[in-house]
Amino acid sequence: MAMTLRLSGAQTEALRAQARVERVSMQEVAKRAVDEYLDLHVRATPLDLVLDVELERYGAALGALLRWRD
Repeated sequence: MAMTLRLSGAQTEALRAQARVERVSMQEVAKRAVDEYLDLHVRATPLDLVLDVELERYGAALGALLRWRD
């Protein structure tokens, strides 16, 4: 899928310089950066998203149960 990415002049120059250092296209550097970002920020499963909400909602009760068990 094609898209347009608008960068500042400084970002474009930094991307161009990095591409030159790596001897790849600017597009390749940008794609790698997107992949790295997604690896760090995208949840592995929908369960992770549910747990974020439900743990906040029921965290105190779960903590009390764990303390009671010990």
